[in-house]
Amino acid sequence: MTATAPDDFNPVRVPDICQLPARELAALIRRRALSSREVVSAFLQQVDALNPRFNAIVSMVPREQVLAQADAADAAVARGDALGALHGLPQAIKDTAPARGIRSTFGSPLFADNVPTVDAVMVQRMREAGAIFIGKTNVPEFGLGSHTYNPVFGATGNAWDPRFSAGGSSGGAAVALALRMLPVADGADMGGSLRNPAGFNNVLGFRPSQGRVPFWPRGDAFLGQLTTEGPMGRSADDLALLLSVQSGYDARAPLSLDGTVPDWHAQLDTDLAGTRIGWLGDLGGHLPFEDGILALCESALARFGAAGVRVEAIRPEFDWARIWRSFTVLRHFSLGGKHGPAYDRPASRALMKPELQWEVAQYRALSVNDVQQALADRTAWYDALLDLFGQHDFLALPTAQVFPFAVEEHWPREIAGRAMSSYHRWMEVVTPGTLSGCPVISVPVGFDARGLPMGMQIIGRPRGDLSVLQLTHLYERLSPWLQMAPPALRTD
Repeated sequence: MTATAPDDFNPVRVPDICQLPARELAALIRRRALSSREVVSAFLQQVDALNPRFNAIVSMVPREQVLAQADAADAAVARGDALGALHGLPQAIKDTAPARGIRSTFGSPLFADNVPTVDAVMVQRMREAGAIFIGKTNVPEFGLGSHTYNPVFGATGNAWDPRFSAGGSSGGAAVALALRMLPVADGADMGGSLRNPAGFNNVLGFRPSQGRVPFWPRGDAFLGQLTTEGPMGRSADDLALLLSVQSGYDARAPLSLDGTVPDWHAQLDTDLAGTRIGWLGDLGGHLPFEDGILALCESALARFGAAGVRVEAIRPEFDWARIWRSFTVLRHFSLGGKHGPAYDRPASRALMKPELQWEVAQYRALSVNDVQQALADRTAWYDALLDLFGQHDFLALPTAQVFPFAVEEHWPREIAGRAMSSYHRWMEVVTPGTLSGCPVISVPVGFDARGLPMGMQIIGRPRGDLSVLQLTHLYERLSPWLQMAPPALRTD
């Protein structure tokens, strides 16, 4: 299906600079073939042209400050200074990550005027690698829900048609990336927040292995193991570049993995003949899906056959309801305590979205036994995964259970006739990947009849981040989707 733009929208021509991969742009700046000012100016031109309609980037840094940083980056190149991997490249940080000196709201009226004095670890590393921050990317309130809208900035429209949802919570990041307003993007993922918006916007969203990217600040440094930060990009190579900056141990995140990830650029191209992918599909009928999603994923998987990769439909003997119960209990436990103090103040509670109030109420109804059972169920799923990885190198399942829905809709109330019991039940398909702690990526698989994108998750073995990126790199050569641009863009 070829996507078409809404009738009232005239496509804009993408500056040549904005079509280049992040790695190539960084290399051109280092060689002085392009200046950082030229690169940053081109992306700001793209933001000016498209952001008013799509609302992906918020809290913009004043242009004169951004260009002054670009000039400083060019001066560093001229002096022969040591340069970081992202030197001179524009970036906008997800609005759930504190960024020093930049308004960081979490999409909440409670933090509408918040300007942090310190960076999150991931932000600090990107800054030290030479990235130039132009603003933040829009999120749902406190990152809750896979649909990007909030009372501070409003909704972000899908890159392929702004009348539809961008997904979330890294929705602004995915849209800015798809529309070439950014060369790469960052995000965080608890319930699919790197994966779902990537699937909805035809880009790549990579949830790395648990602990690969140290997550700080956070409410709890030891038990809060549902969320991880990571990269988004338009190629596996750009993901590898950004991951090499974001990863590595930090003492403030005591469970972060030792050692930094090297830049895997030279290791992405490898022979994967004989690799085995287990297709989980709808988990044996456990999950409802909108018509067409499973077929798109199966057609995409068939492309691997040309490279000698084997795909097998599998039906593991596991009680999938245990995964959903574990995820929701651990999510309540993570969110409820953190936001409980604000909930107890009537004035601040009135400014909290109903879904967050529900999370706090559910948290306060938990027993110690509930939490212990959730931890046991998560462990049981991990043990079952290890058995599956004894027979398969990767597991695959769709990224979402519905295609992008109307931007005015808060969340899908039913799928294929089944009622959704909560604001996030429609994203249940992401929970096996979240609870695994394994690396998971969303790759594009095509479009529905309206021209709206869908993605597929690929789960790798524990700490097998490189292998997931290698398989994604292969998939780029076997499929056309990542070469396609949204209808709002003219690339001629």
